[in-house]
Amino acid sequence: MVNQPIPVLVNGAAGKMGREVIKAVAQADDLVLMGAVDRNPDLLGQDAGEVAGCGTLEVPITNDFQPMLAFVSQEKQLGVMVDFTHPDSVYDNVRSAIAYGVRPVIGTTGLSPEQIQDLAEFADKASTGCLIIPNFSIGMVLLQQAAIRASQYFDHVEIIELHHNQKADAPSGTAIQTAQMLAELGKTFNPAQVEETEKIAGARGSLADEGIRIHSVRLPGLIAHQEVIFGAPGQIYTLRHDTSDRACYMPGVLLSIRKVIQLKTLVYGLEKIL
Repeated sequence: MVNQPIPVLVNGAAGKMGREVIKAVAQADDLVLMGAVDRNPDLLGQDAGEVAGCGTLEVPITNDFQPMLAFVSQEKQLGVMVDFTHPDSVYDNVRSAIAYGVRPVIGTTGLSPEQIQDLAEFADKASTGCLIIPNFSIGMVLLQQAAIRASQYFDHVEIIELHHNQKADAPSGTAIQTAQMLAELGKTFNPAQVEETEKIAGARGSLADEGIRIHSVRLPGLIAHQEVIFGAPGQIYTLRHDTSDRACYMPGVLLSIRKVIQLKTLVYGLEKIL
């Protein structure tokens, strides 16, 4: 049983996801917001709760990341860093958090397999829990499980992921994870029927393992969406998940915060802790 609330540091606090996390943490009785870090110079010093739209929390937004990790690490209860920042900085953020003994919960995508492996080894040596979650939505986990089941019966599959045009990385971490899950089943998809020629490079999307294609769409008005399309003679089977509000990710975020302090290693994927 947790006697004291879990101290939480939100990195990327002024972003769209960061604001949702702050609201969710503020409403949870067993969590307490200890710090809010963001690079936006216009918001430095402002109250994180007011920026997030959930009232005054008396936690100012700062860009002093390392001092905030040190501050959170002083608490008696194990602290957690939730990171929704940028692919360019997330690797260093995770290493820093683990070094301070603060448990990272990572929603930022764009880490390479080599970086994830390196962070896993670092977390193991430190006996520190770390969660890397490409998608915090329960619905997406169910879609991926349905795709794994369907792949037993279909030999042809392609993935389309659609996101807002402020997303920095492509394909999305969720689409990559979905392709990896299918590729690990021990079969190769999409056996060639003809010798294809791309008249414009990339027209057929990116090629993941075992012949799986991923296509990325970036447009304003989208949030986060994914289709897994299976084809066979005479039929198409489409699995689709649509996000209409970022609040849908918060149950997964809160679960991850509570679970990560029980872990001693790096775990990848929400489905591993459900």
